[in-house]
Amino acid sequence: MKIKKIISVFSAAALSAMLMTACGNGADAAETTVTEEVHDMNTETTYTASAENVKQLGRTYFNEDKLYCALSGSGAEFSFSGTKCTVRIKGDSTSMAAGQADNQARVAIYVNGERVIDDMVDNAIEDYTVFESETAEEVTVSIVKLSESPMSTIAIDKINVTGTVIKPTPDKDLFIEFIGDSITCGYGIDDPDKDHHFSTKTEDVTKAYAYKTAKALNADYSMVSFSGYGIISGYSTNDKPIPAQTVPQFYTKLGYSWSNNGNFTPANVEWDFSRREPDVIVINLGTNDDSYTKTETDRQEAYAAEYVNFIKTIREKNPNAKILCTLGVMGDRLFEYVQLAADNYKNETGDTNVYTMKFDVQNPDDGYSADWHPSVTTHDKAAEKLTAEIKSILGM
Repeated sequence: MKIKKIISVFSAAALSAMLMTACGNGADAAETTVTEEVHDMNTETTYTASAENVKQLGRTYFNEDKLYCALSGSGAEFSFSGTKCTVRIKGDSTSMAAGQADNQARVAIYVNGERVIDDMVDNAIEDYTVFESETAEEVTVSIVKLSESPMSTIAIDKINVTGTVIKPTPDKDLFIEFIGDSITCGYGIDDPDKDHHFSTKTEDVTKAYAYKTAKALNADYSMVSFSGYGIISGYSTNDKPIPAQTVPQFYTKLGYSWSNNGNFTPANVEWDFSRREPDVIVINLGTNDDSYTKTETDRQEAYAAEYVNFIKTIREKNPNAKILCTLGVMGDRLFEYVQLAADNYKNETGDTNVYTMKFDVQNPDDGYSADWHPSVTTHDKAAEKLTAEIKSILGM
């Protein structure tokens, strides 16, 4: 068992004895669902990350007793009272492939809000001891995928707890969906060198504006975001569109990844929009389109036209959500066409529950992250502005 961090401090002899017991019992513990309210504090029980046992964060897929997580910020959260918790994570094909260190999934695990695990999933199976205590404590465990889906996915395989039955944490009153690109993913945010390039090792969605906005509003969240993707084109360097790298085609799916996790491929899983409708949906797409559209009016208008179609898809799947269309952190040249798309959509449909907001363009004085992406300071400023806008829209 890989031990990343242990919360409580024991004598060497006591810790050794407890680890030997955990390793011996963990593999043999019977898989179970919740059948009673309280277990003996000395009983170790193995759980799956089903909806009955955990709160599933973001878009996830429970199948064959595993919770598959692809998109940034996806994961699980649960609470219990007890003395120990271990979590087993299953890696995908990237975790086992040579030369893929910059594409492997990055995962964080929190105990009562403190990050105790921050790891790259570089094995087919990763076992983490996330909590140990000599006496029973009230514990909330959050498992969050920090990196994005195209490069790699994970599955939450087993959760072992010594203590009471685990329970999902309650839903928050507000639910926000964020649709975006690398900015939403937190691309390079842990690398303050603009001349460095992409690595999942330096990607952390929890430091990006979207996640911070959700936290500021005490909201549940879902991220649908892929680095380099846009509305009509991905990031282009040769004056030609890259339609394969567009977000709308995957919006109705669980996500997208080129790495398989057993039989799981997120693009093959239809997302169930009946699970919970967002109160607010924030779109932040156009930065990559701008690399193709440039100042070509016909291309910019094509972007706006496809943006209208995307809003229609979003509205079809989320009839009551407020839709906020944004752009500007890494350049605002296309924002007038975001505004045009929103206006055209409202004029055509009569749906006035669509709004626009321009982010401030990042300030060089605030620094940059890898590949000229926003710094932590820029993300903080963007989150502050977006939080205020959502409060205004909701009348908070």
